[in-house]
Amino acid sequence: MAWTFSNPLYSLTDEDMNSGARETWEGESLGGIMEDNNRLPQPIVWLCALTIMTAFLVTFPLWGQRPNAAMYEEYVSLMDTPEVQALSNDGAKMKYIVDKVRSQGSVWASLQERHPLDMDDLRMIKGQVIELKNAGANLAEYNILGNKVQLANFEGNMLPDGSRRERLQPWWDKGYTIDIFYVAYFCIAVLIAVKRLPNHEWQPDHAKAH
Repeated sequence: MAWTFSNPLYSLTDEDMNSGARETWEGESLGGIMEDNNRLPQPIVWLCALTIMTAFLVTFPLWGQRPNAAMYEEYVSLMDTPEVQALSNDGAKMKYIVDKVRSQGSVWASLQERHPLDMDDLRMIKGQVIELKNAGANLAEYNILGNKVQLANFEGNMLPDGSRRERLQPWWDKGYTIDIFYVAYFCIAVLIAVKRLPNHEWQPDHAKAH
């Protein structure tokens, strides 16, 4: 079980252990199955790396913001206006609301575009949003979960008065950090397992045991 780190990308095992592994490899019939010592094709390695990087970029917390009540406060405030009520159908009403808010330069414009709603969705959350707003709540701390508006399950920074932590999604969350750790752990574990075997330059002689 001796380890060597002089050339870790070639082998992590000393020559004695490599010799023993070669003898075992060639000396066992493995049920008649011939296993060569080929390296993983480089296109597969690059494909795995590309898959991992793409997955992390797509799920980056900045792109995965969850819809909150503050995003739709402007929509709700326009629902009962004469201009909206005068329109004939829900599709036209929703289009008017979205275009109106967009023309006013909403700070939530990008997230509103990623999380579109229809009039039925707005009707389901309208009363809850108005109730929270009248109570002086920070609407950004409430997530939209189906037809419910619920306090977000986040633990952010302490409020200036020190009373509690804000319930806002951070730009970097713990789940993302955990994912990075486990993917790195997996890649390192696979590398160690492979480099503990004889280097791919050596090929077993299957005639010895078959």
